[in-house]
Amino acid sequence: MAQTLPKLTPEMLIPRLGEYLVQKGLIQEADLQKALAYQQEQLALGKQCLLGQALMDLRMLDRDTLDQVVTEQIIQLRTALQASHRTLEQRVRERTGDLNDALQKLSELSQMKANFVANISHELRTPLTHVKGYLELLVTESLGPISDEQRHAIQISQKSTAKLEGLIEDLIMFSLATRGEMSMKLEKVDVRRIASLAVLSASNKAEERGVKVQISATDSIPSVQADPEKIGWVLNQLLDNGIKFTPSGGSVVISLKEAASNLILIAISDTGIGIPAGRLREIFEPFHQLDASSTRNYGGTGLGLSLVRQIIEAHGSMLDVQSVVGKGSTFKFPLLALRD
Repeated sequence: MAQTLPKLTPEMLIPRLGEYLVQKGLIQEADLQKALAYQQEQLALGKQCLLGQALMDLRMLDRDTLDQVVTEQIIQLRTALQASHRTLEQRVRERTGDLNDALQKLSELSQMKANFVANISHELRTPLTHVKGYLELLVTESLGPISDEQRHAIQISQKSTAKLEGLIEDLIMFSLATRGEMSMKLEKVDVRRIASLAVLSASNKAEERGVKVQISATDSIPSVQADPEKIGWVLNQLLDNGIKFTPSGGSVVISLKEAASNLILIAISDTGIGIPAGRLREIFEPFHQLDASSTRNYGGTGLGLSLVRQIIEAHGSMLDVQSVVGKGSTFKFPLLALRD
């Protein structure tokens, strides 16, 4: 059997009507209690009975007075609602203003950081060039003969300056990318050759760590559209990361495969320590490393993967990461194939 809905009346919109009537002196507290008791009796009999109706049935209030009181209450409620709405709008405007100010300050801070990184990186270039030049003169004995021990020390210094030079170049590239000034020179690129050069470049470090590095690709892999210098840097960076986080006895592989829709899928897989699923986003944050303790086992500025993603996205592609803790990680992205 369908339930009969109560008839809607203006009184239903008014909370605490009885208290308001008592405050205005239209009824006494005793009258209110009698009306409430009568109302309960009617409800017990299954009859709809609002407080106003109970007061009229008991001849404690006439219809005109009740209508007047209900109208006053509705007007007061509407006024209060409008005032609350205006207050809420004002708060929203204030919070929006605060948020805009915070975003502006954050943008200015980010710009200051990018400018600082760019300036300090360029300033470091000149003295580093001098150091490199004099080390070269020393190791070639252009400034006089040196002993074997001295040669060994100079060669170690040359390795350190080369590493420092790489870090400075990464900082400069990061500052350019942050300001949207990183240029891309897209051309037809033999990606198999670039991958082979990256493997060759990483072979010494891999051998020192006891990690096997190899490439998996067929001779028929077509060329791709890319910036050869930038993509070469990306492959070197991903290989270096794979070697860095792979224990001795593990392996890092660059694979090149033809995918659907005229794409070449490039993947760098390692058998390293892996990345927790909940922290995958963190690895792309600039100057951030998952192991941030003062006794980190792994070095680096924390810029590499941030730049890798920006370069790949500048190619109109996307970097995908899959990782399992204790089993390794795979970084992969597609590039457009260019067939003859």
